[in-house]
Amino acid sequence: MQAIVFNAHYLMYLDTAITEYWRASAMPYAESFRALGGDMVVRKATVDFIDSARMDDLLDVGMRFVEAGRSSMRFQGAVFRGDELLATGELAYVYIDPHAPKGTRPSREVPQALRDALAAFEQGDAMTQLHLGDWASVQARAMPLRHAVFAEEKGIPADLMSDGADATAHHALITNRLGLPLATGRLVPLDGGQRGQVGRMAVVPSQRSQNLGGQLLTGLLAQARQVGMTEVLLHAQTGAARFYARHGFVPQGEPFEEAGLPHQTMVRALGRSVA
Repeated sequence: MQAIVFNAHYLMYLDTAITEYWRASAMPYAESFRALGGDMVVRKATVDFIDSARMDDLLDVGMRFVEAGRSSMRFQGAVFRGDELLATGELAYVYIDPHAPKGTRPSREVPQALRDALAAFEQGDAMTQLHLGDWASVQARAMPLRHAVFAEEKGIPADLMSDGADATAHHALITNRLGLPLATGRLVPLDGGQRGQVGRMAVVPSQRSQNLGGQLLTGLLAQARQVGMTEVLLHAQTGAARFYARHGFVPQGEPFEEAGLPHQTMVRALGRSVA
């Protein structure tokens, strides 16, 4: 009746923002807290209303980590319409043991690894690390990621997760500050090392908007140049062809089916860099 956004919706905006905070900080919520052995629950949520949003307003919602106590974490959010501040909010969480008996939620100390990661993100530090190495150095972390993306998500047979080319390939792995694998790929030498083939590119779903695929590909292309390759090819799933085109790959030949999915061969010469 007042033609303004209902007050309770601002809590939904803040909850959406905290979800995006975990994505932007390269810490997928479920996987990260499973690795940490804990979880966090809301203890208190407050909103300070300054002005009202209306139908068709384009809003920006910001979120930042403020501090951690022994078992608590505090985040502050703000809702903007352009440069106009409409509301501020605070979300207070308690870090708990998710495996405690039903009906109890004893608090636990916030892990130092999580404190350090949040502080690094707020300082603008890099939240991921690219590792390049052989199969032995990445297999334990790359295989579960391949299985989740290729077998579980895309329905590719599990026996295609790895093959003999892994032993000779150059591998790339991206991890976050908690050591969790977020993306992986490989570069297989062809024709005595003159050419290479990029493949097994996999990124966890929650991080696919964060350019990790681009970082992987850039790292593998740099590796290809370093070992003297003059051309790199790949078999792109048709839905990913535009992504590879942005990195200088051009289609070659006709589309074909591989592992039950439509693909397109794409090739890139290594004479120049593409931003």
